[in-house]
Amino acid sequence: MASLVIKDLHASIGDKPIVKGLSLTINSGEVHAIMGPNGTGKSTLAKVIAGHPDYTVTGGDVLLDGKSVLEQEADERARAGLFLAFQYPSEIPGVSIANFLRAAVQARMAEGEEIDAAAYYKRLYARMDMLKIDRKFTSRSVNEGFSGGEKKRCEILQMAILEPKFALMDETDSGLDIDALRIVSEGVNTLRGPGLGVLMITHYQRLLNYIVPDFVHVLYDGRIVKSGDKSLALELEAKGYDWVKRELAAANA
Repeated sequence: MASLVIKDLHASIGDKPIVKGLSLTINSGEVHAIMGPNGTGKSTLAKVIAGHPDYTVTGGDVLLDGKSVLEQEADERARAGLFLAFQYPSEIPGVSIANFLRAAVQARMAEGEEIDAAAYYKRLYARMDMLKIDRKFTSRSVNEGFSGGEKKRCEILQMAILEPKFALMDETDSGLDIDALRIVSEGVNTLRGPGLGVLMITHYQRLLNYIVPDFVHVLYDGRIVKSGDKSLALELEAKGYDWVKRELAAANA
């Protein structure tokens, strides 16, 4: 069983602390949802784990299968089994999805090892069929002119091809209408299983109607302050976050 362990993590951007002593353990096969108000460090957490260069880790550690990833570059972390699905995926004009995915697979292979084109396309088409994606999709340039739902579906296809140990999904529901949200959620649920751990960041409970998490955590002021199951997300939807703030204030009084 693979594990992603975040130990008392502290991280800043410039001189501003954002993550302030966050601890969390995710095992393969588990889906963890992170919720919380704007500006509490949710997206920062995902980017720090993935190795975004704008953030500085000032304390703590991130362990993938017991090994720290903090000294690794982002591409090394990806090869080790981490995958980041962006809130706003970038467009790459002139690069087809098929060629982009082929380059990504090649980059994860050992030096000197060459990809088998026939085997690659057989695997690609199998994954597309599994996710109910039209095969013409791969001839399009990566995210160029895509709707929000198409961009997120493209990332789910990347995840299916790369088969990471852990997927960090940064507000996958951002900018999606109900139909697109359902389609993308079906893709995630298709990939869900004992070999994949998921850290899913969202503002809204509606995503969790489609991708039911094993654990829900509330992030506030750079720390996880409350954890529970799906019922916690429903309580947050009904009450907002003020009651969590009041509980914290009472506990610290």
